Amino acid sequence: MHELIDTHIHIWNFSKAKYAWLENDTSILKRNYEIEELQRERRVAGVTGGILIQAANNLEDTDWMLEVADREIWINGVVGWLPLTDPAATEKLLIKKYKKHSLFKGVRHLIHDESDPRWLLQKNVMESLSLLAAHNISYDLVGVHEDHIETALQVAHKIPNLRMIFDHLNQPPMHGYFGRWGQLMRVAATHPNFFAKISGLGTAAKKSENWTTEDIKSPIAFVLEHFGEDRCCCGGDWPVSLLAGSYTNTWQAYKDVLIELLNEQAQEKVFSLNANEFYKLNA
Repeated sequence: MHELIDTHIHIWNFSKAKYAWLENDTSILKRNYEIEELQRERRVAGVTGGILIQAANNLEDTDWMLEVADREIWINGVVGWLPLTDPAATEKLLIKKYKKHSLFKGVRHLIHDESDPRWLLQKNVMESLSLLAAHNISYDLVGVHEDHIETALQVAHKIPNLRMIFDHLNQPPMHGYFGRWGQLMRVAATHPNFFAKISGLGTAAKKSENWTTEDIKSPIAFVLEHFGEDRCCCGGDWPVSLLAGSYTNTWQAYKDVLIELLNEQAQEKVFSLNANEFYKLNA
C-alpha cells in the first residue's frame, strides 16, 4: 500500500474552543474528540499522515489544532480559520503569527452555516482571499448545495491563482443523476486551481452504517473523470464519519473504489501525492 494521507481530520475539545454548530447537537458528536482516540484505527486503516481541518470559526480552534499537530509527528498540516471579513486582521495574523508556523497550510470558514451562499463574495472577504493567494495559502470550500459551487466559480474567476478544494465533493447526488451539481462541477474542473476532496460520502449516502462501495462509486468516478487523477485526494472526515460507521470501514470503502477505478500510479497520486501538492506539505 502507498503512503496514505488523510486530508480531513477533525478534533475538538470544548475546554479549548467554542463549537457553535455542536451546541444543540444530540448525536455522538457532542463530546470531546482527541487525536489520541484515532491512533489505533488510523494505523489499521493504513493512514500514514493527516491534516487537521477547522471545526469552528474562531482562532482558539486553530491554535488548538496547531498545538496538537506540533506534538503528533504524523500530522502533516493544519487548515485553520482567519477573520476573512477583516482583511487587515487577516493580514496581520498571517504575517505575524501563522505564516511562521510550518504546519499552517490552509484556511476554511464554515460557509455552509452562513445564511447567504454568496458569503465569500463580500468585498472584505474577497480581499482576504486575495491575501491567501498572495501568500500561497489554500482555501477549503465546505459547501452543501449548488449555490456554493456557483459562488466558488465566481471567486475563481476573480482570484484565479487561489488554490481551492471542494470538501466532501460539495455534497454530490449519490445515485448517478448529477443534474446541476454535475454541470457546475464540470465547469469547476476546467479551472486548474480547483481540487476535489473525496470525503464525507458515507454520511452523504444517508444510510447510517448500511452504505456500500456501490453507493459512493458514481460520484467518485465522476470527479476522477473531470478533475483527473492529478487533482483529487481523500479524507476520512473523522469523527463526523462515525455517524455512518467506523473509520476503518470508511477508508476500506474508499480504497476499494479507487483501486478498482485507478491504476497503481494514479492511486499513489490520489492517496498522497496530490495532498502534498495542494497543501504544499513539503514547503
